[in-house]
Amino acid sequence: MGARCSKFGLCWWPSNLKSNVPHSSDLERESEQVLLPSFREYGLDQLRAATSGFSMDSIVSEHGEKAPNVVYKGRLEDGRWIAVKRFNKSAWPDTRQFLDEARSVGELRSEWLANLIGCCCEGSERLLVAEFMPHETLSKHLFHWENQPMKWAMRLRVAFYLAQALDYCSSKGRALYHDLNAYRVLFDQDGNPRLSCFGLMKNSRDGKSYSTNLAFTPPEYLRTGRVTPESVVYSFGTLLLDLLSGKHIPPSHVNCLFSYFRSL
Repeated sequence: MGARCSKFGLCWWPSNLKSNVPHSSDLERESEQVLLPSFREYGLDQLRAATSGFSMDSIVSEHGEKAPNVVYKGRLEDGRWIAVKRFNKSAWPDTRQFLDEARSVGELRSEWLANLIGCCCEGSERLLVAEFMPHETLSKHLFHWENQPMKWAMRLRVAFYLAQALDYCSSKGRALYHDLNAYRVLFDQDGNPRLSCFGLMKNSRDGKSYSTNLAFTPPEYLRTGRVTPESVVYSFGTLLLDLLSGKHIPPSHVNCLFSYFRSL
């Protein structure tokens, strides 16, 4: 199927994509219908086979030195497509701490999330297993299709779903979302926006979160390296600005805008 853009603003996606902004009751009803396997531990051999030996061809996302982890696309023996996040070997030396953290995030189940369905902890390997979202990130659709910009209905839908996702996580005791940015918003097989579950888990045992995009990061993060509920709200605000403008706003401009709004 060739690249093309639907009338709803997502490129190469069919015209039946849902782009209307739903009511909260509709979303609550959808959330109740999430049918996913219970969180489980996978064997390293299973995930190695699913990702073709952690092949370079299976990589869908990778970060630099400060956030040393890689995300692979994989397929389990039962045919289920998955996203596998492989941490740096030194990130989680405490096995019990990693498993406890993963299980806590794995208890969440929502239509607004790309849910965590498992993990792997063997030797020095630490991996997370989540639902695979086949239709790219918000960053790609918002910033990299200049000739076919995302439609307003879809932008509003993304903002609404993202707010619902963060509210759901907060209501379940997971108010801290690490490294919230446009790359963390994904689109599922039906074209619905989902928030990646990977950001709900700390990047390391020390509680620090490594930012991959400073444009979405509050100024205080640069001093402390820690995420607070207020910093999540700030990052959500920068995402809203990007959705409104359709452009990636530089950090200096974001800070000026927020200073202006605080003064009103």
